[in-house]
Amino acid sequence: MDIEKVFHMNGGIGDTSYAKNSSLQKKASDQVKHIIIDTVENLYHTSTPSSFGIADLGCSSGPNTLSIIKDIFVAIQGIIKSHNILHPPPSSSSSEFRVYLNDLPTNDFNSIFKALPDFHTLLRQHCFNNTHFPSIFMGAYPGSFYGRLFPNTCLHFVHSSHCLHWLSRVPEGLYDEQGRPVNRGSVYITEKSPGVVVEAYYKQFQEDFSLFLRSRSEEVVVGGRMVLIFLGRRGPQHVDRGNSFFWEILTRSFATLVSKGDVEEEKVDSYDVHFYAASREEIEEQVRKEGSFELERIEISEIERKEEVEGSYGTVIAKTVRAVQESMISNHFGEGILDALFEEYARLVDEEMEKQEIRPINFVVVLKKIINA
Repeated sequence: MDIEKVFHMNGGIGDTSYAKNSSLQKKASDQVKHIIIDTVENLYHTSTPSSFGIADLGCSSGPNTLSIIKDIFVAIQGIIKSHNILHPPPSSSSSEFRVYLNDLPTNDFNSIFKALPDFHTLLRQHCFNNTHFPSIFMGAYPGSFYGRLFPNTCLHFVHSSHCLHWLSRVPEGLYDEQGRPVNRGSVYITEKSPGVVVEAYYKQFQEDFSLFLRSRSEEVVVGGRMVLIFLGRRGPQHVDRGNSFFWEILTRSFATLVSKGDVEEEKVDSYDVHFYAASREEIEEQVRKEGSFELERIEISEIERKEEVEGSYGTVIAKTVRAVQESMISNHFGEGILDALFEEYARLVDEEMEKQEIRPINFVVVLKKIINA
């Protein structure tokens, strides 16, 4: 399966869209927004470039990306006001900002473009008070961030939220010499997964994260920063009651459909997710090995349970997972199983939450470019 051609968040603004079902990601990002703002303020205060390049990698199609871009502009405007950096006469050209929005080519970029006029009006009224409004150039850059996307040394700040846990492909090594799946009955690493499965996932993470860092090292200026937020795990064990547990519940949901005859067991055996929850040590090791960036900060942020007025917690989680995984599941199994699959998923999440909390975590990683590529 070509991930770049298939994988995308659900577009549009319908009931199963990512735009309507990404509040958990928004809440998790808001918990660490102060780190993003602190990083941007320190960077802009020390560099104050006349043309400031910002990239959002994995922008998706919901409102979250424009929300964080607005917060970045608010922070920069605070610097401008407090330090009198930008007070040109009307005839002078203002500083400019370049905003690069990136996601895979299958992403619904149109929903972002449709929101831009209102976004610019909001910036003009609330961030720049209708005076000295700088030039802001925003564009879409479709493609995988596991490779080059932008010209050399054009970026000062890179932001990526809830994206780098997605691998560039399903790892190799999940089939034996006879072509049979070795992780039968599971969609991710479980307690019954053989060691080769763990090794395959870890190797793919190493390759992908190293390529990501190497690619950004050519695009980010020396002294530039990256703030990366992505799902991970607390310790060396791959199976825990965190992010991996949600994949275990998906596996069990498939098993229910198999028992009812709605899904063929062989189809489940041949389905594996392109996901990896890295540990802190694994992240630090790859940053050190690649060598272009200094690790300024790494923190764990526990994803708080979000109480919803409508629906159970399981329903909220099921809708969130569906908005992210529907493209992959429907490509492999067909669209006919989606409703039944995620109804079972929601039921199992609620059942498990009554027994014990599920505690997924994010890592917040701040990197500084220290050497030329």
